[in-house]
Amino acid sequence: MNRLVNRFPLAWLRAPAVLTLLAASLAATGSQAQEKVLRIAMTAGDIPRTLGQPDQGFEGNRFTGIPMYDSLTQWDLSKADAPSVLIPALALSWAVDAKDKTKWVFKLRSGVKFHDGSPFNADAVVWNVRKVLDKEAPQFDASQVGVTASRMPTLKSARKIDEHTVELITSEPDSFLPINLSNLFMASPSHWEAKLKAVPASVSEPAERSKQAWAAFAADASGTGPFHMTRFVPRERLELAANKGYWDPKRTPKIDKVVMLPMPEANARTAALLSGQVDWIEAPAPDAMDQIKQRGFKLYSNAQPHVWPWQLSFAEGSPWLDKRVRQAANLCVDREGLKQMLGGMMAIPKGTVPPGHPWWGNPAFDIKYDVKAAQALMGQAGFSAAKPVKVKVQISASGSGQMQPLPMNEFVQQSLKQCYFDVQFDVIEWNTLFTNWRKGSKDPSANGSNAINVSFAAMDPFFAMVRFVSTKTFPPVSNNWGYFGNAEIDKLVADARTSFDDKARDAALAKLHARIVDEAPFVWIAHDVGPRALSAKVKNVVQPRSWFIDIATMTMD
Repeated sequence: MNRLVNRFPLAWLRAPAVLTLLAASLAATGSQAQEKVLRIAMTAGDIPRTLGQPDQGFEGNRFTGIPMYDSLTQWDLSKADAPSVLIPALALSWAVDAKDKTKWVFKLRSGVKFHDGSPFNADAVVWNVRKVLDKEAPQFDASQVGVTASRMPTLKSARKIDEHTVELITSEPDSFLPINLSNLFMASPSHWEAKLKAVPASVSEPAERSKQAWAAFAADASGTGPFHMTRFVPRERLELAANKGYWDPKRTPKIDKVVMLPMPEANARTAALLSGQVDWIEAPAPDAMDQIKQRGFKLYSNAQPHVWPWQLSFAEGSPWLDKRVRQAANLCVDREGLKQMLGGMMAIPKGTVPPGHPWWGNPAFDIKYDVKAAQALMGQAGFSAAKPVKVKVQISASGSGQMQPLPMNEFVQQSLKQCYFDVQFDVIEWNTLFTNWRKGSKDPSANGSNAINVSFAAMDPFFAMVRFVSTKTFPPVSNNWGYFGNAEIDKLVADARTSFDDKARDAALAKLHARIVDEAPFVWIAHDVGPRALSAKVKNVVQPRSWFIDIATMTMD
């Protein structure tokens, strides 16, 4: 087997060195015995950006977005036995204009303050929309656009109606807008303005002044969330303290302090937990699950809308242009064997959403393990053991939601070999992979790859399907990395997007999902169950059916 991990020369693969650094960096934390301090080891290789629009995929939203910031709408993370649904956050209510469905009115929550003490209001919403959409705005930050605009591509502008009412305008009717707005976190305009004033007068170019102000803001952030920043050391640690004046009493933290540490290698994370250096790790090493439980730590997992696929290229010359090859790959992955390798910590997919889901739609193509059927399709496409098809997949060694990408991809590589696939990998750092995902398979960043392995959340229509199949979401607009799409798919997307009745929208999405599965623009490999291991002293942990989790409601002994 091709041992990718031996060919990925990163210093953080040396777990003892990581633990030595951890022991030194956490010594001060351990001395503060009276404080309730929660220490978390993330899969990210760096602290996700703290300025309000995180990077590092949705791990950024989970650890530097949701704890420090709020959005107009948010996901209900309070239940483990039901899917997460959208609920009001900084917006109390919203409605689309009956006559012009490109206009939405949002009623805002009053009495909310940013961490710096300034008020949250309609002006703040307009300011935060302009930071990513209006190039003429002083606060416009190009570095935040990619991780924001691609998640809400139809939002065009915002207008203040009164102190607590704002109108949002889209480029076309879009019933998905309230869901997409859960990704626009509200940063303090007043705090940013103070950082801008502190930029030396010798820096006169507006874009550079904005860039320096945002860098200063990231080091001393101000949102409205349940935790506020107290210390930030890039690539090393982020410390947050409870915001005791938080606007929602149900989410006012009882934990005093949260320490977040980047630790991308699974064995290093697991060793840190077992040695008492941290209280919480994401994605434990699969072969350590029994030991973790025997040592008294708690393992949490739950079925969640989170897909681990290969996304395929439809650019000229791609071997995946032949649907028989795409379907053969889907029939040749031994998912049961992969699940066993992962200690049971995955679910087996039949598509982007499971059978029984409102968006299922009963596709004609049945994703299963059938080597003979796969070999027959490959034979029809002109491939054989003597003449395999060469494919190249760009993958990461770790990262948000990537589960265990090196051993998983190696397993798939071997599984597909029996169906005449010669699989090569281009292994790069997770955040670079995530950035490349927006650039597309035609960009030089693809490095000759004709597939990419980026896991994605599938809890809303845009994130689950639309951004991957609409011709309007070709790079750099959103994440249709492979340039998949046609007029029929676009019509199904439009039908769903312009359905403002829930049942009608679900019916339209079911047709879309069935068509996507039949066309197979992905190799659906696994659904994540979000395994994480926590110290038994961490209480009130709710593992929702979501890619996210709420730290604010947890307690510690």
